[in-house]
Amino acid sequence: MPADTPKPAPAPPPPRRDYAPAARRLMSTVLVFGLLAIAAYWAWHQPFMARARTLWELSRIPPPNELPVPVEGVAANRIADTFGAPRGADREHHGVDIFATRGTAVTSATRGVVASIRETGLGGRQVWVVGPGNERHYYAHLDDWAPGLAEGDVVGPGDALGETGDTGNALGTPPHLHYGIYGASGPVDPLPRLRAFEENSFDPPRDD
Repeated sequence: MPADTPKPAPAPPPPRRDYAPAARRLMSTVLVFGLLAIAAYWAWHQPFMARARTLWELSRIPPPNELPVPVEGVAANRIADTFGAPRGADREHHGVDIFATRGTAVTSATRGVVASIRETGLGGRQVWVVGPGNERHYYAHLDDWAPGLAEGDVVGPGDALGETGDTGNALGTPPHLHYGIYGASGPVDPLPRLRAFEENSFDPPRDD
């Protein structure tokens, strides 16, 4: 190459990539999702979400092994074991009958959400409560419902649901509560749970 041939000019460096717009978009996205998460957390803990929140919590709790008798003043050892007994030609008794004077308070056996309040069919005036493990607790033949009780109410053990009666196909029989429990596999006998609660709640006298 001749000595006077000029050398080619060096190639210019590639332009530096500007990451600022992408960073701004990322920060905006993070901010939006953060605000949505805060709003969702706030809403989830408000009173108007009590029903949904309770149902979600109940779905994560296993069904109880013990339950208090849902009729005021009645001991579990006074309840006859009639679960599965024939009723007519084609039915079985899917619950227990808890007899008490007409108008005796019927209370929720468990924490739950009132799913239905209605007067229909064999059960007459009835209340359905969704409890732990999504079991449905059935309170039937009520003489009346508790004042102000409404579907969607969150109830706890001992909260009033109604009063013993003889509505539905129990008309003319001694006043009582038909109490049933229904799980994912069908009806469940409540009596062992009622007896277990009573046995474990017994406080023997102390020798002072």
